[in-house]
Amino acid sequence: MEKINQTLKRLSLNENFQKRYEKMKQEIYSDPHITAFIDQNRDRLTNEVVDKNLIKLFEYSSQSKECDKCSDLNNCVNMMKGYQPVLVINRQSIDLEYHRCPRKVIFDDRQKNEKLIQSLYVPKDILQASFADIHIEGRMDAIDRAVLFVEKYQAGTRIRGLYLHGKFGVGKSYLLGAIAKELAEKGISSMIVYFPELVREFKASIGDQTLNSKIEAIKKVPILMLDDIGAETMSSWLRDEVLGPILQFRMLENLPTFFSSNFNYEELEHHLTYSQRGEEEKIKARRIMERIRYLTEAVEVNGPNRRN
Repeated sequence: MEKINQTLKRLSLNENFQKRYEKMKQEIYSDPHITAFIDQNRDRLTNEVVDKNLIKLFEYSSQSKECDKCSDLNNCVNMMKGYQPVLVINRQSIDLEYHRCPRKVIFDDRQKNEKLIQSLYVPKDILQASFADIHIEGRMDAIDRAVLFVEKYQAGTRIRGLYLHGKFGVGKSYLLGAIAKELAEKGISSMIVYFPELVREFKASIGDQTLNSKIEAIKKVPILMLDDIGAETMSSWLRDEVLGPILQFRMLENLPTFFSSNFNYEELEHHLTYSQRGEEEKIKARRIMERIRYLTEAVEVNGPNRRN
């Protein structure tokens, strides 16, 4: 059997092979990621080492990094769908490791959360929403602020979410979906939860030992969107033991939070004041509203009813 070095030597004498080899080298050295990697590790990488690892470098250059060649996760062009190559040095040789891409991370997080929190399931038209499809009549201010949030958001820095309020059917939930979609395209994870259903799920979870896990997941998601707050039946337990700690954690950790509601701030405070037993607790309601005001800026959404 012919040894590999003999095979390569024989091929190197072939004119067509030489042309393809030179073309491959040009493609490799034109990749800015590769040239940056070589420059950063020049003290450990000789020209000989680089030449010996051209095949691995070519494998790296031909694939998508940071999803730059993929329209979405389903159309990932990489050898391992959802995984992107990373160049590393292993024993004076160049090697490849495969890490989850930003879209794969978001997909896995969403799958994990959907298994835990059933109320994440929202209508398909909300999940597929986009800014381009929103009718601007009465909604221009809300759209402008939503676009500005997507442009300015950086993890770890304080940026306020939006409190979208308005009548039924004016597109508040749809706008939340459009924000979530735009963020996902930038590799940023978010969670939309239909709040009345979340409340029912929390109550049902008391008996099956999953309540704390669900509250922790809601607390820590990078960007949380509570859809239709105020449509639930309020109780002291929900307000003080569930909603309060979630908002307090997100406030302290600078985690952006969005709301949609048929109530404005004052109307929501009134809703939070009275429990289902008819108890009036203004101070406790005011505490929740202070957190919501800290986390958001109120934007009224107007326009014709989309559901008609």
